[in-house]
Order: sequence, then C-alpha cells, then structure tokens
Amino acid sequence: MTRARDVPAAFCAAILALASAALAAPAKLSPLAPKPDWSRLDAFQETITRDEFTSLLDRVYAPGGAWKETIQIDDSSATVATSEGSWQLRFAASAESAKAVPGFWRSLKSLPAPASADKPLAGVHIAIDPGHLGGPWAKMEERWFRVGGGKPVQEGDMTLLVAKKLKARLEAMGARVSLTRTKASPATSLRPEKLRKQAAASLADKGKPATAAAIRKESELLFYRTAEIRARARAINSSIQPDAVVCLHFNAEDWGSESRPRLLADEHLHFLVTGAWSASELAYEDHRFDMLSKLLGRTFLEELALTNKISKPMAAASRLPPYTYTSGNAIRVDDNPYVWARNLLANRLFQCPVVYVEPYLMNGKLTYARIQAGDYDGTRNFAGVPRKSIYREYADSVAEGIAAHFAR
Repeated sequence: MTRARDVPAAFCAAILALASAALAAPAKLSPLAPKPDWSRLDAFQETITRDEFTSLLDRVYAPGGAWKETIQIDDSSATVATSEGSWQLRFAASAESAKAVPGFWRSLKSLPAPASADKPLAGVHIAIDPGHLGGPWAKMEERWFRVGGGKPVQEGDMTLLVAKKLKARLEAMGARVSLTRTKASPATSLRPEKLRKQAAASLADKGKPATAAAIRKESELLFYRTAEIRARARAINSSIQPDAVVCLHFNAEDWGSESRPRLLADEHLHFLVTGAWSASELAYEDHRFDMLSKLLGRTFLEELALTNKISKPMAAASRLPPYTYTSGNAIRVDDNPYVWARNLLANRLFQCPVVYVEPYLMNGKLTYARIQAGDYDGTRNFAGVPRKSIYREYADSVAEGIAAHFAR
C-alpha cells in the first residue's frame, strides 16, 4: 500500500510516464538511416538556454512551428519524441552558467592567430566535398548531358577539378585541406544491387508502386544520393574532423533529354546553410536527431558568417543574380539575398559548419559556353566580358571568401 507521504512522488512519476508515452513516436526512419542513439546528445545538457533554443528552432531549424508535434518545451527543459518514449534536454539557467559546447570543430574566435601574414590560414582545417561522383557514374546520377558533338557536361568531374584548384589555393595560404574524394569513385562500399530491399521499402514509404523499373531507379538513387553522402559524413565526423566543410556543386535546371538538352538564357547563384525542417521531415526520428545535433552543436552562426564572406567575391566574379526559392522548402535567415537555409542530407550530417555552394547553371547558355572552353590560363571573352576559366573563377572566389572569414 502506498503511504500518504509517498503519494506526491508516485503521482509525479505517473504523470511523467504518461507524458512520455503521449509524446512517443513510432520508429520511423528515412532510408539507410541508423536508429538514433539519443544518449549521444546528453553531452549537450545545460549548454543552451531556453531562449536560445527556441529562437534557433523558430528562426532557423523548424520555422512555422514545425517542431511542435515532436518537441515540448517548458521553462527548464525540452522533451523530444523518440521511438522509445522521449529524450529530455535540460536548459542552462543563463548564458553565463551554460556549460561549454562539445565538438571537434573550432570557431573563428577560438583559433590561434597565424604566425605570419603571408599564411593567413595557418592553423585552419578545411574539408572540401566535391559534389556527386562523375566519371562512369555521371549518367546514373543524371548529372550528364551533351549538346551535339560538344564535350559532355559531367558535374562530378567539374566539382572535382574546382576542388583540386581550391585545395592548392588554400594550402598556399597555410590551411590544412582534406577532400572527401580525390577521383570519380564512391566512398561507400554499397552498390545499387545491394539496395533493392531498401529501395522497395522506400517506395512503399512514398506510396509508390514497387515495379522492377522503380526498384532499380530507387536503388540507384539510394546508392549515389544517400549511401554515398552518409559514407562521406562518417569520414568527416570521425576522422577528418575539420573546422568547416565547403560543398561544391554546379547548379542546373531541368534540361529534358540528355542528348538534346534545353539551354537557358537566365542564370543565378545561391548558397545554403542548414535549416528549414518541415513537420513532415521531423516525423522521421533520424531527422529530429540530426536537427538537434546541428542546433545544439551551434554551427549556425559560423555557417552563416562563412557563407556570407564567400558569397561576396563569388557574386562579384560570376556576375550572377541571386536565386529565389518559391517552393517553401527553404527560408531566408538574414538580409543576404544569396543565402538560404535548407535541409539537405550533407549539410545536416556533417557535424561542423557547412557552406553549400550552388553557382552557375550548367545548362545556361553562358555557363555551357564556358564549360566547353575548358580550363585555361589568363582570360577569354564571353559576351564581351574577359573571364577566367569557370573553374579558376569558382576556386579563386571561394578561396578569397574563406581567407576573408578566417582573417584574424
């Protein structure tokens, strides 16, 4: 029998158990995602105040109340739905009493000053992620097209060329530089034929019929877009452990047939930082875990500052206007029209500041002409304007922005 003086404690325990059960969510995971180990986030206990936590949720990571179906917040803690019940984050009582934020990357203010002015990036570790694979994988990735007898356009090969040029420029300024790949080959050991079961499950989750053709296509997608990025993320987080990652891409719009592609007159430029989860994305347990890992890791301000620095020289060099999202899956996070927050697999899995660069338009008429010109010394005229090779312009402007950010 429960004694009278024990009733409050028993009652409170029962209420907590009921609340936890009410918040619990089914074990819904996105394709190839491991079940989250929520205890890993215990390292962030009392490292953030309630005000900062809710501000980051509302302004950056889960705008429009997207978090409210899976996270409950009171004065002292946040309770997050998990498949096993819930995980609770204890807030710091004040900014002054907040504990240090754990993590392998170093913020700008924590980096030591360089020993010499001619090596402004000495002591800084930058990782470069050349987007996609290229080579024999380019057609599978749908990052390949060709106009008549012209050179094939393969994004993965182009990003790797830029990455190698950028690496040389950063190293000349004293930086330590790591690449997530150095050739057109996958980091993952998985291949499409090993992913057919997961592909069928993914199609079922999307409510699509699992025909043989659909399974083949979905297994390829899981290989190059999911397994490959997860393999790169494991390397970034466990062994490379840089101060920041720069993800290099070339943008494109629908070009139709790869053998008779559509070339467009208007081009644009934009950059992405991590954010803008929707309620439907946060219904997946791994998305909730990944979002909170980024939020609690406090990468946002570093991402935004570095991205803003890179955007200025790249906008000036490329002469491209900013891209404007109309789809609702991205949000603005400051007054820079080139910078948006969006939830992508790479920028949410890399546990450090990430700059995601999306310049040019591969099927834009001007960019296509510059791609056909290849890499070259000096400048050549395009539409009456002297231009470096597109690869050197890209690498030089990103390097200039990184140098400007880490000047200290």
